[in-house]
Amino acid sequence: MSAGIKTGKVVTFGEVMCRFCPPDHLCFEQVAPGPWEMTFGGAESSVAASIARFGGSSEFVTALPEHAVATSCIRQLKSFGVATDHIHRSSSSRMGTYFVERGANQRASQVIYDRIPSAFSEIGPEQFDWTEIFDGASWFHTTGITLALSEGAARAAICAARAAKEAGATVSVDLNFRGKLWNWKPGFSAEELAQEVMPQIMEYTDVVIGNEEDAHKTLGIQAAGTDVNSGTLNLDGFVSVSETIMQRFPNIGKVATTLRESISASHNNWGAVLLERDADPVLSPLRDGTYTPYEIRDIVDRVGGGDAFAGALIYALNSGEFLCAQDALDFAVAASCLAHSISGDFNFATRSSVEQLVSGDASGRVKR
Repeated sequence: MSAGIKTGKVVTFGEVMCRFCPPDHLCFEQVAPGPWEMTFGGAESSVAASIARFGGSSEFVTALPEHAVATSCIRQLKSFGVATDHIHRSSSSRMGTYFVERGANQRASQVIYDRIPSAFSEIGPEQFDWTEIFDGASWFHTTGITLALSEGAARAAICAARAAKEAGATVSVDLNFRGKLWNWKPGFSAEELAQEVMPQIMEYTDVVIGNEEDAHKTLGIQAAGTDVNSGTLNLDGFVSVSETIMQRFPNIGKVATTLRESISASHNNWGAVLLERDADPVLSPLRDGTYTPYEIRDIVDRVGGGDAFAGALIYALNSGEFLCAQDALDFAVAASCLAHSISGDFNFATRSSVEQLVSGDASGRVKR
């Protein structure tokens, strides 16, 4: 890494929610009624929190109601160092919520959404002064979740991406397919609606982030030889998908794909591949020059792992401190690996702990 280089802020845009989760990997029916863990979560807020925690400048833009719970959420974001100056406060709506049942071993995790209506789902582009928001910004990030939530949210995200490009900022989009959310246009299946809307924001996108099924579900591009349920990954297939994305959208210069092999809900192998235009693909992690994924056993919480990857990758690419694509990808994969050991959406891993894992120290020994 080189000496620190001052870069502009990263602006992220999406919904932050109340997250309710049974403690100790209990099932929903074991804990309701009863005590629940309540935290805050959401893809773009998690990215902003990671960037600020690593020492970068970030701002989270959203819409929240005017009540004490939403104010507490803003307070937590500020505690990370995330700017919240352009959050739209609504006096007439609610905060979105979702429920997570953390899986274990062969029992899969479950997610139940309760997001419509909410202050964010009812927005449109007119709620935000994008010219002011992107003053001093060098990067803008949003996800397919935001476009899936409502027509107004989709229009706002596309408008924001266009304004970010006009302001000279890099635009990244995490494809993040959520089949339970793409339902705001009657007569369209989730995949049909996603494939109608997502290309509209791709026109303004420089960096695409996704996982093994996102490109297939949102853009109709599939990795051959991959079965997301069996955990079988074909690395050459993912490179081919990345190349196809860049051929279809010539403005896209980087495609980053997380590589998750799900042996069980508690045991995943984890890595990523980054393809830059006119360059060889980069894989991480490597051992003696060979791709060797992190083996994550006894997962604490996998929800938010992809957002931890996105946040760390954007931080690395935007910071000016990482000398090459391999360094940036190594940092992102290690950060998201550690996120699997942390309960909740936000990644509380420190930069020093990430760099320790990148260096090869995965012992987990007590630091005294």
